[in-house]
Amino acid sequence: MSTINAIILAAGEGSRMKSNIPKALQQLSNKTLLQYVIDAVTPLNANLNIVVGHGAELIKNAIDNQNINWVVQKEQLGTGHAVQQVMPDIDNDSICLVLYGDVPFIQSATLSSLLSKAIETDFSLLSVVLENPFGYGRIKRNKTGEIIAIVEQKDASESELNIHEINTGIMAVKASLLKSYVDKLTPNNTQGELYLTDIVEIANANNVTISSFICDSASEVMGINDKNQLAELERLIQQKQVSEFMTNGLGVKDPARFDCRGTLNFGKDCVVDINVVFEGKNELGENVTIEPNCIIKNSKIGDNSDIKANSIIEDSTVGNNTTIGPFARLRPESHIGNNAKIGNFVEVKKSTIGHTSKVSHLSYVGDSTIGDGVNIGAGVITCNYDGANKYQTVIKDGAFIGSDAQLIAPVTIGKNATVGAGSTITKNVPDESLSLSRNKQTILNNWKRPIKK
Repeated sequence: MSTINAIILAAGEGSRMKSNIPKALQQLSNKTLLQYVIDAVTPLNANLNIVVGHGAELIKNAIDNQNINWVVQKEQLGTGHAVQQVMPDIDNDSICLVLYGDVPFIQSATLSSLLSKAIETDFSLLSVVLENPFGYGRIKRNKTGEIIAIVEQKDASESELNIHEINTGIMAVKASLLKSYVDKLTPNNTQGELYLTDIVEIANANNVTISSFICDSASEVMGINDKNQLAELERLIQQKQVSEFMTNGLGVKDPARFDCRGTLNFGKDCVVDINVVFEGKNELGENVTIEPNCIIKNSKIGDNSDIKANSIIEDSTVGNNTTIGPFARLRPESHIGNNAKIGNFVEVKKSTIGHTSKVSHLSYVGDSTIGDGVNIGAGVITCNYDGANKYQTVIKDGAFIGSDAQLIAPVTIGKNATVGAGSTITKNVPDESLSLSRNKQTILNNWKRPIKK
């Protein structure tokens, strides 16, 4: 099989996005538009050539792939001009697959079929049939069904406007032909640009047979030009994902209010309520419940655990039979054991909390190692930061920390030790001991509360 050179056009500014971010780097689910196209090409074992212009350095820095031939289109003078910039790097005997960095739904199987057609005829176009083709270039065929031209909407006659097969812009062409054709392009349009679609008429004039592959799905070849279209395609991605998840056994209360921007693995009998967002790589055990309005990112949650409403879990692990929330936050590198409880308005950061331990409400635990069977009362905080450095707090098995205590790190609370409510602990507390730091209570009988004048 001939060498394949994929040419991805990603030089456009995307002015209709009204963004400082290049259109190719606009986010769809968990990836940029351009990354979707690269991922579709990857299984084809093609050489990657990407044409960039606006925000070229931003795009180069955002794509983690060392095997890309980056080509800069200094002036954006049309799609034909963009392809011209690449052709000096292309072997004449290869097949060029021309793609666009803002068509993220394109599938590898479709491109493979298009390439097969090009191997037979040296030139193939990807088309699609639309119920409403308004605004698109029409595929014009002769009486024998051969493609003879692409007619733009503004130039189409009344009969041509009735054609429902439209050009997607994606094509596969033998490199030697493509080089010849793009060199013959002229800017015979009001924009003064070189249109790649004009090579169809040049090929037809040279008696080159142009084959086509008709794509089954219009969404697969849908280009993204503005934020409305970006949101529309985001919903299509989410609908497809959630349908697959439910087919595989995930319980979803309302599929229209579900978002997975990454990957999700799950066991049996998991239930996800409304407005839950999964980001990155996540794993749920069996019988896990995620209540409304939670964000789960790059985390693992064990069997029979309950993530209550409005909780955030990021780069963390949660054991079996554990409850998180409501309104709890697990910041990165937090590890919660089995049968544990992290209650409402509790924040945990870079800490390990052991089995059957409880941090029930209104607490901050940071840079800490907490053993099994520990009870941390309301309002307890670990004071882990002195303004310059972070320090560790260690709380050993069975310890009890009374409400509103402050543990000034570095400090260790011993096994089965107790810290009295309202204490500020600056020294290590021995095993089995009680530690208090309170001033003697004073009562002033003749004191009067101030009265508002």
